[in-house]
This record gives sequence, C-alpha cells and structure tokens, in this order.
Amino acid sequence: MKLVKWTITIGLVMCFVHMVLGQEAVLSNAYNRKCLSLDGHWKYIVDPYENGFYNYRYEPFEYQSNPGNGAFFTNAKRKSPADLVEYDFDKMDSLIVPGDWNSQDDKLFYYEGTVWYKKSFDYIKSEESNSVILYFGAINYTADVYFNSKKLGRHVGGFTPFQFDVTELLRETDNYLIIKVDNKRAKEGVPTLNTDWWNYGGITRSIKVIELPQTHIADYTIGLADDMSGIHGTIQLQGNSKARQQVQLQIDELDIDTSLITNASGQVDYTIIADDIKYWSPDSPKRYAITLTTDADSIVDTIGFRTITTAGSDIMLNGEPIFLKGISIHEESPIRGGRANTREDAEMLLGWAKELGCNFVRLAHYPHNEHMIRLADEIGLMIWEEIPVYWTIDWTNPDTYNNAENQLSEVLSRDKNRACVIIWSMANETPVSEARNTFLSKLATFIKHKDSTRLISAALEQKNYNGNPLVRTIEDPFAEIVDVLSFNQYIGWYDGNIEKCQTISWHIDQNKPVIISEFGAGAKYGLHGPRDERWTEEYQEYLYQETIQMIDQIDQLRGVSPWLLVDFKSPRRVLPNIQDNYNRKGLISEKGEKKKAFFVLRDYYNSKE
Repeated sequence: MKLVKWTITIGLVMCFVHMVLGQEAVLSNAYNRKCLSLDGHWKYIVDPYENGFYNYRYEPFEYQSNPGNGAFFTNAKRKSPADLVEYDFDKMDSLIVPGDWNSQDDKLFYYEGTVWYKKSFDYIKSEESNSVILYFGAINYTADVYFNSKKLGRHVGGFTPFQFDVTELLRETDNYLIIKVDNKRAKEGVPTLNTDWWNYGGITRSIKVIELPQTHIADYTIGLADDMSGIHGTIQLQGNSKARQQVQLQIDELDIDTSLITNASGQVDYTIIADDIKYWSPDSPKRYAITLTTDADSIVDTIGFRTITTAGSDIMLNGEPIFLKGISIHEESPIRGGRANTREDAEMLLGWAKELGCNFVRLAHYPHNEHMIRLADEIGLMIWEEIPVYWTIDWTNPDTYNNAENQLSEVLSRDKNRACVIIWSMANETPVSEARNTFLSKLATFIKHKDSTRLISAALEQKNYNGNPLVRTIEDPFAEIVDVLSFNQYIGWYDGNIEKCQTISWHIDQNKPVIISEFGAGAKYGLHGPRDERWTEEYQEYLYQETIQMIDQIDQLRGVSPWLLVDFKSPRRVLPNIQDNYNRKGLISEKGEKKKAFFVLRDYYNSKE
C-alpha cells in the first residue's frame, strides 16, 4: 500500500468540518477480521495551548449549531486557515503507533495535553457495495477524529475500542486521518485527577481499516448453557438486508452445523444441545474453532466453554470449587518500557504469571489490550477485568457515570466471548457514600443485564470490626451486591509493621467467596538488609510470609491477587535511588529481575494444588 505525502494545516481541517458521523457500536471480533493496518509511523504536532482547536479567545473553531442534527459549522470569527500555517505535518517528526508519546520522546515524558497525529494512505475496496470502518483499539484519553476533512466524532475513554463508518468519505488515493489526542486529567473523567499509574498519552493500540459486506455479522455471543447441556447465544446482522437472513453456525469438533434465521431486526437467539463438550479451565484451556457464515459474510473465532458461579463461599468453575491463585498486573511493557501493546508484551507478562503458579490475574485498573485477553484464553489464565472507576470519581456527575458505563459496555463488547474473563470489576478503593453507592449499583445492574454469565466484584476497603483495630471486616453496602467479596489490605506496609499481621483476625459477615485483591510491600531489586528494613527484598519477602499466614485464617478465602507482578511507573513514587518514579511493589523489577518474595508466593501457590 503506497503512503501518500499530504501537507495540510490543522486549521484547514477545522475549517472544513461540516458534519459529524455517529460512532457505531463496536464490531465483534475485529481482532480476526481482515484489515489494512494503519500501524507504523505517524506525523505528530505537539499543541499544548490547543491552537489547532481554539482561537485566541479560546473559542472552538467548530461548534454544534443544532444539537441533535449532527451539523457542525465553522466559527464565524475564524479569519483564515493561513493563521496556522506553521502547523505543517509533513515537516514534523514521527511517532510509532501503537505507542505512547511519553516513552518515545524525552521531551514528552511528563507531558499531559494535546498532540495531533496524521496518517495518509490509499485504499481500493474489493467490492463497490462494501462498507468500510475505521477501528481504533484505544486512544488515551479524548480523541477527536477527522477523516478527509470531515469530523467523524469524539471518543472519551483511554482503554476501550471504538469505530466509525467511513464508507462515504473513502477515496482510492490520498486519504488522510487526523486525530487530536488529549490525555489531560479531569475531575469528571474516568479515571479522575488522582491515580497511581503513569498517564501515558497517545494512540496506544492499533488502528485498522476493516472492509465489511454491506450486510455483515456485527455482533455475536457464543457460550455454554447454564445447565451445561449445550451452547447458546445471539447473532446480530447489520445492514439493509439483515432481516430473514440465514446464518450458518459450524463447530466441527462438536458435529454442529446449524442453520439459523434472523428476525426482522436482524437478530437470532439460539440454543443447541451438544454432547461431550470439553470445558475450558486453567488446567485444560480447551477451545473450539467456530465459523459463522451468511451469503455475504464469514467470521471465524476460537471459543472455550465454561460456567462460573458461586455457591455460598465457593467460586465454582464448571460446577467445581476453585481457588484463584492470582497476581495483579499493570499494562506496562517490561524491559522496553511504556504502555504494553504487543503480543510479545503479553507473552512476557502472562508467562511470568504462569511461572509464578497463577491460574488467575487481575488486570488493573482499566481494560488491558486484547492481546492479553486472547493469550490468557489460550494458555488458561482466568481474568478479572475492571474499568478505571478509581478512588474519588465525580459520583454525582451524570456525564461521569455515562462515561463509566460506556467504557464497561465497550470492553464487554470486545471480550464477552472469551472464556477466561470470569469477573467484571466495578471499582477500586472507592470511599463509601450515598452517591457512590448509587453510581456503583447502577453499573452493577447494567452489567448484570448485559452479561449474566460472569461474576461481578470491586476492590473494596477493610474497616475495624466494632471499633476493634485487631479485628477487620467489610462494612460496605456494595458488598451486598457483588458476587465475590474483594478487598485490598496493606497491613505491614501502610498499616503498622509486619509483626502486626500476627495480631489481626477477620470477621466477615457476608456468606460470599472472599478475594484479597491487593496486598504487598515495596522493595528495590538487589537492595538487601534486615527483614525489618523497608525497601529491602527481605522486608517484602517477610511481609509475604506473614500475610499469607494471616489471610489463610479467613474461612471464606477463595483467592488472592497481590500487588503486583512487575514494578511500574508512577509520578507519585519519587523517593530518590529507591523508587525513581516507580511503584516498587512488584515481585519482578522493570528489568525482569525476580525478587525474593516471588518465590514465597510461588511456593504458596504450589502448595494449593
């Protein structure tokens, strides 16, 4: 595919904004669709004052004149595109997409603000009647997307996929895609202003051009029936001819070759009895090759079948109790640094988790890239996925709630057919209030309505029981709503010294399975000393030993996901010669070196087999 050289000012793009094309629901299984990848070198312009978006009075060059009709017009006060002739993409440097700007340009290491990206390409459709979409894996955090002088729309949220239809705008030559990327933190954002991870900005996941038949398979679910007697699900076609269409579902290994007919809305629900299904589990992550076919479209997938439920204080995988031997992970690339985004990153991170003896990982504190999910499905790691409803969200702001719900909806659309995903998490360490309880309860109701095949949880906070600091409990209205009671605790690190672990007991009133979703201590790899000396490997090792003994006394304990696998960057962590902008609670350093506590946890997990 030839790369077209194109010179254009940001101002010119703004002047030609006429309309916004609506963002579509996310396509199922874009991962396996044939596509043109737009990954690679993109020209970029750093725009800290957003001069390409606002005039000198901070008035946007575009405005919506009639909300609801989608029409955008040029701001009448704009004098001329020539005002911004210094914004020439073709004279600028390049950034690699997917990737964050912080780790690619030293000048942008701490940068939070706007960067404009531009990519040019040619594209000839294989069939004139086909539709073409632009699919974005994720952009952090707000993306204003322009294609061939037209604004496609805006997406808010840094870790979930979105797409736009560009069929009517596409040309055979000289297409250009311009994206305004803004990673500034905001009080009303999800996450909000205050977090404990690096705010990587940029086009952090792949962008694809996907060509689809005009009527195509837009969405589907395939899963194990609740009674485990077969498979069931839904298929949704999109397009002018979606009604009364035949869809062929094939699973050769199960001798399934079934014709289904869509209704007037292009949807078909089905249940198919099947014998001898081998269930997906960490010990045997069996998956089946599946094909969906219509007259015009075909899609393949590889899907495992399992059930995940609770029974009293047990977590039941395929009807059998299981203990979740986990670890928490941030989406940061070990060795290379920056935001993780490749299959190789996933293989390294999840390979270490398997070496640790894990059957479960908590992907914190936001949806991770799809390579992580697909690989976990393949190698047998159960997944906790969460959205960045973190700490002190703006609970009373309707836009904040809608943002959180949209992020949950988008990650559900992407990962709902992956057997490995067993828990949707609504939040992390959020202080109890009436507004917060309402916010999280709405999210829980939303996800349960959309997906009843998985458990819900949240990383809650512990409290003293009846005022006794030596007895801990969970006193939180949301604990009554979750399926799995999860909480973070840092006794021996933020809460007293390590010996305090020997004095603490737990009183859990809820008859639910318990996961300790976080515990840990900071340690710099290679720093050695007495076991009571903070930041040494010996201190972290001793804390793991004492914490394991303490939490093993909790009757309902059915899993742990300590904090965490690998040291990661955080601007909160500034202690010179120790942290140096890293959270050091990892069991492995950012250079891949295993600390002593790694082997303590591995031995514990091996003893659980």
